[in-house]
Amino acid sequence: MTGKISEPAQLTYLTDLTVRQFNVLHSPKNNGSARTDSAKYLAELGVEIINRRQPIQFLPNSNESVHRWSPYVQGFSASFVQRTLDFHRHEYESPVVLDPFAGSGTVIVQAKLNDMAAYGVELNPLLHFVAETKINSWATDPIRFLNVARHLAVRKPTKAPGFLKSEKHFTPGALGNLEKLKGGIDSFDPASDADKHIKDLILLAFASILIDCSNLKRTPCLGYSRSKNVEDDAPFILFSKKIEEIAEDLQMLHSKYTHSIEHPAEVHLANSMEFEHSHTYDLVITSPPYMNGLDYVINYKIEMGWLGFAVSHRQLKRVKDDMVVCDNVSKGLIRNFASAAGRYTNPWIEEIKEGIYANIQQRGSYRRKDMPEIVHKYFDDMYKVMQKVFVALKPRGRIILVIGDSLIADTYLPTDLIIARMGQEMGLSIERIEKARDRHSGQIRSYKLRETIVTLRKE
Repeated sequence: MTGKISEPAQLTYLTDLTVRQFNVLHSPKNNGSARTDSAKYLAELGVEIINRRQPIQFLPNSNESVHRWSPYVQGFSASFVQRTLDFHRHEYESPVVLDPFAGSGTVIVQAKLNDMAAYGVELNPLLHFVAETKINSWATDPIRFLNVARHLAVRKPTKAPGFLKSEKHFTPGALGNLEKLKGGIDSFDPASDADKHIKDLILLAFASILIDCSNLKRTPCLGYSRSKNVEDDAPFILFSKKIEEIAEDLQMLHSKYTHSIEHPAEVHLANSMEFEHSHTYDLVITSPPYMNGLDYVINYKIEMGWLGFAVSHRQLKRVKDDMVVCDNVSKGLIRNFASAAGRYTNPWIEEIKEGIYANIQQRGSYRRKDMPEIVHKYFDDMYKVMQKVFVALKPRGRIILVIGDSLIADTYLPTDLIIARMGQEMGLSIERIEKARDRHSGQIRSYKLRETIVTLRKE
């Protein structure tokens, strides 16, 4: 016997398995690893990856003052940022810090707690609001904040966003109470800048409880949970707990960080591919979007809709199309990119694109046949960001990136090494690449990926 499946038997076999399941089962990458597939790229770069396991994910932030004001699945931990600041503290007297993918503001908050001037750029309007509120509301009187938040007058409930499937997202009781709560928030009319900060903090608290009050979960992609049982009064209970946490943290800031309250910190609502920096930086600490299929806009559509940062799916799409690309962008955007002149590329990217294209052809079915161009656009987008940051980086300054690699259509993408190569081409040196943890491919679970910390230095 040759071990081959005859054509009729193969057709029967495929009726029992989806095409995707069949391709996963027969993938040449089963039980493979990034360590093996990275070898040729590392040899060409002339560097090694140092194993330095460390906690790096956002989850611990849920217990950290200020950071816990809003959940953010994709971020990194405040403790990682603190370790990074401490490691380089001896080299920079008064470092100026940048995060060009500011997200919920972890880097900016932690730098401000360390009396460092810190700036960020964030394109998602919800996350920009979250980050700005977390860094610029420290002077708020916690007693006044609690008094306002506890006595919101519900004159008229605010209806849930019409473009979202709110009746499916929430149970009727929880939805009604969320609408009452939002109506109370909307009825508070700030009479001063201090009141404006109070309202922002209350809105932040409201946004932070929406997923917990819903039939949804975010692990890390937004989806329905069959096991959740949300009580009707959950919005009031969770909101009350969140405002108590915020008030407690404000009191702590007033007692321990009075010197930091007015320290410079700002997050710009802008596209990092186009933003012209008015400051120069010693340390750039960031975690760019990963080339992993996660839709960073749809993942936060509930909060964006309820807080009024999006009023339609079309508006969500516009935000998404302006961001560093994911594989859920419009086909027209990718078609336009494929015919554009002046795109960044290098031999690694071209080889990877050829591999993805050949594997898609062999499979005969894939969720995006334009995936080679999506991958190319991802690196072109990242190159534009890196160029802007490079210009604003001081001599001896460092860019420190937390980044994960990917496996797409049985083709390995050493995202960290490609970005390190970009840095080299710009004139940065690769100071070190550290593996913080192992990850697993969403497509081939037995394939071992990694999350690394890439440190580039401007000589």
